[in-house]
Amino acid sequence: MPKGYWMAHVDVADDEGYKEYVAMNAEPIAAHGGRFLVRGGQFTPIEGTKRSRNVIIEFPSYQAALDCMNSDGYQAALAVRRKYSTADIIVIEGYDGPQPGE
Repeated sequence: MPKGYWMAHVDVADDEGYKEYVAMNAEPIAAHGGRFLVRGGQFTPIEGTKRSRNVIIEFPSYQAALDCMNSDGYQAALAVRRKYSTADIIVIEGYDGPQPGE
């Protein structure tokens, strides 16, 4: 079964306020098996619109990624995040098929 991912591009308006969101999202993400693959860090924009922060979280399955997003705990964190940042977020199913050169 393919994994599931959250892909987020975020502009943070209030770094101190955003810390409240970070503290609140830890429990629901961990409870659904989430693991950060990208959490900020250096990046080079190549094409399209960019935001100042990029995040990719891996989950054991697409359903686990959706369940986490829709959980009461994450929805409470999301309400806080929206006060301090603007984001583009998708939940997406991973690819588990053939790779180039195989």
